[in-house]
This record gives sequence, C-alpha cells and structure tokens, in this order.
Amino acid sequence: MQIGNVTTPFGRRAMSLAMLASQARAQDITPDKSIDKWRLYRMLCEARLRLGVTDRAMALLNALLSFHPHTELSEARGLIVFPSNAQLSLRAHGMAEQTIRRHIAVLIDAGLLTRRDSANGKRYARRDGAGDVNEAFGFSLAPLLARAEEIEAIANEVIAERVQLQRLRERLTICRRDIAKLIVTALEEKAPGDWQAIHDHFRTLVGAIPRSPSANQAAEILDEMDLLREGIVNALEMHANTQNYGGNAHQNERHIQNSKPDSIPESDPLKKDEQGQNQTVMARAVAPELKSFPLGMVLQACPDITMYGPGGAIGNWRDLMGAAIVVRSMLGVSPSAYQDACDVLGQENTAAVMACILERGGHINSAGGYLRTLTDRARKGEFSLGPMLMALLRTNGASMRKTG
Repeated sequence: MQIGNVTTPFGRRAMSLAMLASQARAQDITPDKSIDKWRLYRMLCEARLRLGVTDRAMALLNALLSFHPHTELSEARGLIVFPSNAQLSLRAHGMAEQTIRRHIAVLIDAGLLTRRDSANGKRYARRDGAGDVNEAFGFSLAPLLARAEEIEAIANEVIAERVQLQRLRERLTICRRDIAKLIVTALEEKAPGDWQAIHDHFRTLVGAIPRSPSANQAAEILDEMDLLREGIVNALEMHANTQNYGGNAHQNERHIQNSKPDSIPESDPLKKDEQGQNQTVMARAVAPELKSFPLGMVLQACPDITMYGPGGAIGNWRDLMGAAIVVRSMLGVSPSAYQDACDVLGQENTAAVMACILERGGHINSAGGYLRTLTDRARKGEFSLGPMLMALLRTNGASMRKTG
C-alpha cells in the first residue's frame, strides 16, 4: 500500500522543491485511477524530448516498469518497485551502476519517478501473513500515474507535429521539383525573363533549408517557394499565350507534330546539344579505374539528388541519370560538357558526379567548369569517383550525428 507522507532521500542526497512537488502530485491520485503501463511507456517515448528525458533514461524506466508485477498501474496494486542495482543492470542490458544512478536522477528531475528510501537506503518490501506487500521501499511509479493525462496530451501534440512536418516536407519536395523543371522549360522555350536571377533565388531558398527543419521553418520556406513557383507559372503561361499555344485541337496537334520533332523529355538520359539538335547519349566503355559504385552508396552520399527523380524518388540508375539531366540544366552545365563527361566517365558515373556537384553546390562557383576539370583529370587517369563519394558520406554522417 502507499504511505501518504513526504519522504526525503537517504544519505547525502538533498531534498528539492521539485521532488516535494512531485510527491505532492502523486498523493492526489484517485483510488480508482489506473492505466496500462506499456501504453503509458509508449506515450512517454513520444513525449520524452519535451520532458527532458534521454533515451538511456527511457531504457532504464522500461526496466523499472518490468519489475512491477501487474500490467496496470494503480494505487490498489501498489506503485513501488524495489530491484537492486544488480537486477536493474541485468534488465537494462548490462548498464553500469554509475550510469544507472545518473539516469535515475534524470527520471526524478523530470518528475517521472520518486524515491521512497528506507532508513538504511536499502530497497525491500515487508509482507503480511498472507504474503501481500505491507510496506515497500524503493522507487515509486506514482508520478507516472498522476501525470498520465499530461503525458498523453504531450505525446499527441508531438505526433501531430511530426505528421504536419512530414506533409510539409512532401509539399516542399514537390515544389522544389516543380520549380527546377519549370526553369528548365523556360530556358528551353526561351521564355522572356531573367532566369539566371530566378535560378539564383531558387538555389538560395534551397540552400536555406536545414537538414532537419522544424515545422515552422519548413512552412516559411514553402511559402516563399510557392510564391516563386506561382511567378514562374504565370510567366510561362503568358509566354505560351504569345506563342499561340492555346489554339484549337487541330492547331495543337499540328504544333506537336511539326515543332521539335526529335525532342526528348529532359528527364530521359539523352543529350541535347547547344544548337537544339538531339543526340542519344550512348553508353561508353568505362575505364577500369572508373568503375561504377553501388546506387545506394551514391544516394546515401548525395541525398539531395533524390527530389529530382520521377515522383521525387530514385529507384534505379535510369532514374538517377534522368535526375542528373534536370540538375545539369538547372546548374547551367552545357550539353557539350555533359556529353564529354559521359564519353570519358560513362553515363552512370557522370550522373553520380552531377549528384556530388549538387550536394556541394554551395562550395562550387561554376558547375560546368568543375565538371570539365574533373573530365580532363579522368581522361589523364588522375580522377576517381570513390574519394569524392566517401568524403560526402563522412560529411553527411557527421551532420546526422550532430542532429540526432
């Protein structure tokens, strides 16, 4: 049973107002209140960052909950668990005793746990003649039960924010893809406008996106990109009207048949030269030192290229080569420079190089000049794609560790 008195810590551990408040809150639990401990734990996992609890502390709380003999937490079933540090260590996958003490302190400071220390600081229970626990000393789970509604509310907020962020990121990905392809269309159709300035503005917006944006950050950037996309669409529609693209079906059919009869979509890995003549980018024999690397490795090193693939995803090498064509036009790399790279490096490696250039866009002044330099070095046997990919893998890995 629960004893409704305030208890102070054993030994040199000090009492605090937060501990006093936590114990007072735990004493307000109604007798009929109960909750499934594992459901509560799952909600805590969602809310833990808001509550200031580390993942290691959550692992320790999981172990403590496993010592409670019932599935439900309630006053009637008792709320004190009294495992030794050795038992806790076994159920916490070998966590060291010093680490256990540190994470117990985290849980207490977060108001999720309170101590009920005995006179000598030992954890144990006294039982009556029937074997029922009469009095126990150890860790009280009462704060968890007392704060169940608060924890659930926080967990629901976190889940809702995560869903909102996921949707915002999906919309942002689609908007980025739309803008990139609309700029390519504007350049190909020679639509009037300062497309270099528009492209620079687009790249500035893309560069401002954090690797792990918050919902507010994603919403702000999405608003700006929506405005940019709307402006581009309006400009293209005006250009289409001046070109008399809005005629009847017979005129449209004649236009489709007669204008650019050999044109191929930019998403297809085909080469367009600067005079508007289209030539298929034929696969070239790749030199032994320029072997192709696994597609998964390229995408892990260069995640930004993914949004330029069909439907915002890349599932095979053809998708990557199509995305590279879009990026090539967006970054201002000439068709001749791209074709030259394909002749020397091969289509797959050239697409991978374009993915690397996109990933390092903020550090490269001229993507076309950089590609030509790499092509010349490869022709002399002085360039290998491997070190470039490995450097980006290390950079992205370090960024993920910092944000994790």
